[in-house]
Amino acid sequence: MPLRHRLVRLLAIPALAAAVLPLPTAPATAAVRGSVAPVTTLLPREASAGWLARQLVDGDHFEKVVDGTVRPDQDLTVDAVLAFAAAATADEAGARATAWLARPDILADYLGDGTTEAYAGPTAKLLLLAQVRGLDPTDFGGVDLVARLLSLLGTNGRFADRSPSGDRSDIAGQSFALIALSRTAAGVPQKARSFLSASQCPTGGYPVAFGPTTCTGDPDATALGIQGYNAGNPAGSSGHAMGWLVNQQRPDGGFVSPGATDPNAVTTGRAAHTLFTVGSSGGYRAHKWLEPRQLRCAAAPERRGAVPYDSAGFDRTTALRATVQATLAFSPSLKGFARLSAAGAKPESPVLSC
Repeated sequence: MPLRHRLVRLLAIPALAAAVLPLPTAPATAAVRGSVAPVTTLLPREASAGWLARQLVDGDHFEKVVDGTVRPDQDLTVDAVLAFAAAATADEAGARATAWLARPDILADYLGDGTTEAYAGPTAKLLLLAQVRGLDPTDFGGVDLVARLLSLLGTNGRFADRSPSGDRSDIAGQSFALIALSRTAAGVPQKARSFLSASQCPTGGYPVAFGPTTCTGDPDATALGIQGYNAGNPAGSSGHAMGWLVNQQRPDGGFVSPGATDPNAVTTGRAAHTLFTVGSSGGYRAHKWLEPRQLRCAAAPERRGAVPYDSAGFDRTTALRATVQATLAFSPSLKGFARLSAAGAKPESPVLSC
């Protein structure tokens, strides 16, 4: 499956994003509005978060190209805000991006109108973002994200999209729903956790989509599935899935996407993030694979802090998602999405000290 299609699946983007193509050029990154004086850092997580913040268009969002038209990329923007919180820095950028996401037009484009269209994965991710930012998730841009998400829960336990174009809900969306609901007073509906568990392949991994003809584990989906299953579930165990994920790790610490031969930073970063949450040494091995691949002082100044997707070299479009996931892996004290918080994060977006 091509990279952009895997990313659409794994990040639970609405059906409209199925035709995403890479943006041809990077935005101007000088003079981000409202930014504080730049500071320098030697920490990989701060350097990667700082680079991400400087890539935001107009200082508050990302964009994508769909069928030749530039459109807002809410999903990548959400991911960046979560990465800023994990790095405990770039909080001003996180606040601006959150305010952009709460705009009614941006919300409706991402979540649907709530009646004829409503998307489970994006709703779950925005609910998590509101919680991480310490906001009221029952009134995010005028939308009750908790009620909206629960309205998409079927009797079988699946969080499904409501849309004329069909249901694209998947393991990633189900996992983020469990994570976000574990942070609410009511907790996770047991049938939703059971549905996720029943979607696991016999070998232990999770597939990208629900109900494939042949169940094939996917490292990215499995990493998210483990966090989803464990969220608010102290009595449960994801040992079978963890064993499968650990067995996918290469001797050098990297992780490979299905169909590829070389490790990449998206899959390795996502796996590392989950491995850290369960105290697995594999998280540190993955961290050691990622860190030397971060572009540092030998790179052009505008690229310093970024993490290329793979050994093919720097490409901004794929580096954005790779750097998001690497930032999570560069923050080993993080206890997973279920406990992530932006409280106490530094306001600035650091520049790598050279």
